[in-house]
Amino acid sequence: MYESSADTATQLKNADSPRVVPSDALPSAPSKRVILTMGGKGGVGKTSFVLVLAEWFESYQIPVTLLDLDTENKARGSLKHYFKGRVTKVNIHTAAGLDAFVDHLAAGAPIILADMGASSGQVTHEWFDSMFEDVTATGVTFTAIGVVTPDPASVESILSWAARLQDRVNYVVVENATTHQADFSYWRESEQAQQFRTVFQPVVLAMEFRLPELENPARQHGVTLGQIAERRLKIPELQRASLVIRAQSYRRRLFAEIEKAKGLLLP
Repeated sequence: MYESSADTATQLKNADSPRVVPSDALPSAPSKRVILTMGGKGGVGKTSFVLVLAEWFESYQIPVTLLDLDTENKARGSLKHYFKGRVTKVNIHTAAGLDAFVDHLAAGAPIILADMGASSGQVTHEWFDSMFEDVTATGVTFTAIGVVTPDPASVESILSWAARLQDRVNYVVVENATTHQADFSYWRESEQAQQFRTVFQPVVLAMEFRLPELENPARQHGVTLGQIAERRLKIPELQRASLVIRAQSYRRRLFAEIEKAKGLLLP
């Protein structure tokens, strides 16, 4: 359930002196970082972005612990479907909630990349209310990733999460062009979204529209842009030279976008 625009805007405006932390003013070396997607509106492309982000970390040879916390996502569309054997599936709808973050960090993970589900909002908010202060005292920093599309509901979802998380996280917002000429006017022009950007100063990245003939079989077979771009597959429909070059191009440009936010992503 999304909060109304008016309610969310009021909560954003009433935030007490938010401690906005620009990327160039971050502590020099926070010891740990948890990166989580803001759930809420399903089907906006959160997992698609996480897949490329995981490959971006891999390109720097930075170890990342991948957690799939989307308990409602079908196996074929989940993070675990793409990174077989590398992803831990976690049911956060328990008394322990998101304590999996603490356990994996204690086990030595420098970065946790967690793909949250559409129904994870309440659990996440309650966990932050009860655990945030003690967890951050151990040197953990949080980054929340939201994905917006031309659908206003995707924007409302981010505003709802931000109204609860406030300045306890740094924000990265990905504009996912779900059509060839995507219209982001609600995200860019609505009063509530402008208030969010003023208060929390998110780093905004662009994720361009991908051809269905590439995106659909990639989802079906559970393969990443990197696997296609580097010709690591034996799937005939994804071996076409044009699709390989498309995958290389998509990944290169999205990597360049991610570089803009690396101050909020690296440990």
